[in-house]
Amino acid sequence: MTQPLHDEAHGGALGSRLNWLRAAVLGANDGIVSTAGLVVGVAGATGSRSALLTAGLAGLLAGSMSMAAGEYVSVSTQRDSERAALDLEKRELREQPEAELRELTELLTARGLSGEVAREAAEQLTARDALRAHARVELGIDPDQLTNPWHAAWASFLSFTVGALLPLLAVVLPPAGWRVAVTVGSVLAALTLTGWSSARLGVAAPGRAILRNVAGGALAMAVTYAAGSLLGAAGA
Repeated sequence: MTQPLHDEAHGGALGSRLNWLRAAVLGANDGIVSTAGLVVGVAGATGSRSALLTAGLAGLLAGSMSMAAGEYVSVSTQRDSERAALDLEKRELREQPEAELRELTELLTARGLSGEVAREAAEQLTARDALRAHARVELGIDPDQLTNPWHAAWASFLSFTVGALLPLLAVVLPPAGWRVAVTVGSVLAALTLTGWSSARLGVAAPGRAILRNVAGGALAMAVTYAAGSLLGAAGA
């Protein structure tokens, strides 16, 4: 008989891991596109390496801090909502234990258990840990794995920074005549990879995801390069 792998992720742990991986891929993707659009736009206006480096670093820092702050606020709100729901459930269990037991039984019945089995399961789950049982079955929350806003903020900051470094280095390291071509090529290659990764994490066909990713990045760079070229010509 085949034995289960004890280190295999299950249930909420697997879902949480996939959510973090998806957030990291999307954060890196944002860093690539936004920074590439910025530096390519500046490259259309000027060939100064110092100007490109300054603009790229400013975009990297502003973007990564904005992503981190936004993720912190968003996840903090989610965590506050989870805690409030758990506090309400705890009070209801203390004040209306029988009603909560009936509610848990009905929820289990709705999931396909017979009435008798659902009642027995609800009683056993309640006896073991009533709050955890209601949190998982009724609210879809694991009390031991509440979202952490600091983890989310750091993950967004780092993933955006890693993504932003690619176009920044691609535009400042090559000779002047190759900067835009090298940046566009490396960015489109990276967007192909992040599009494929996001599709695989979402268990979807990668073709459309890659096409959307590459087309969006190419459009962003084309628009900003055109704008930068026009501004540069006007300034000259």
